[in-house]
Amino acid sequence: MIAELEVLSALSDPTRWELLNEIADRGGSTATVLAVGRPVSRQAVVKHLGVLERAGLVTGRRAGREMRYVVRAERLDQTARWMAEAASRWDARLATIKELAENPDA
Repeated sequence: MIAELEVLSALSDPTRWELLNEIADRGGSTATVLAVGRPVSRQAVVKHLGVLERAGLVTGRRAGREMRYVVRAERLDQTARWMAEAASRWDARLATIKELAENPDA
């Protein structure tokens, strides 16, 4: 569960969400390319990428002098499954509460 919370925390920042989507759309990218046209510096992009990497959402590999980042889809899949399971548990709890409220004698 802690890993899933790290993913959700990493994705809660709009800049990181945009970076992750751009990396996925491009099939991989470098911090230099990702910084182009953004209101933040390349160094800020590198810090955001570090958060995404620690959460397991991207992997960086050296490409010459720069790091090339790619999305780790399996991490997103794992978090989505965890969220679906949590939603299912809550649905069951809410159904029980509804049943008790509608049929207090049951």
